[in-house]
Formats: sequence, structure tokens, C-alpha cells
Amino acid sequence: MTILEEHINNETTRLDRIETKIDKLSDAVVAIARAEEKLANLQGDQIKLYDRMNRFSEKLDCIEASVVKNESSVKLINFLLSTIVVAVATALAMLFIN
Repeated sequence: MTILEEHINNETTRLDRIETKIDKLSDAVVAIARAEEKLANLQGDQIKLYDRMNRFSEKLDCIEASVVKNESSVKLINFLLSTIVVAVATALAMLFIN
């Protein structure tokens, strides 16, 4: 009877160790699944941010094109205003000199 009890105790201990290892494995599988879910969410966020960045880049290109168009107009206006200011100053100087 003692051999049988010893054998049962050994098997019980062995089964407890196996159960503990299975619990640890199941915890690891759950942790891996959570990590994969987080990675999938991060990838989705990255795609959204990349798309948003592309839209901002397109808007920036449009703004740059507008600035280039307006640059020539502003240069012309500056030239005309400076010419007018110089002409008025010259006319005033001529009036004060005479």
C-alpha cells in the first residue's frame, strides 16, 4: 500500500507541475494575443497618420503654387508703388526748390 500511495503522490505532484506549466503557457498566449492586437491598432493609427500627412503635403503644394502666383503680383505692386513714391517725392522736391 505504501508503494501505491507514493506512486499516487508522485503522479499528483507531476500533474500539478504540468498544470502550472499549462497555466503559464496560457498566460503567455494571452499576452501574445494582446500584443498582436496592440500592434494591429498601432499599424492602423500609422496608416491614418500617413494619409493625413499626405493630405497636408498636398495642401502645402497648393499653397506654394498660390504663393508663387502672388509673388509676381506683389513684385509688380511694389515696383509701381516705389515708382509712384519716387515720382511724388521728386515732384515735391521740385516744388520746394522753385
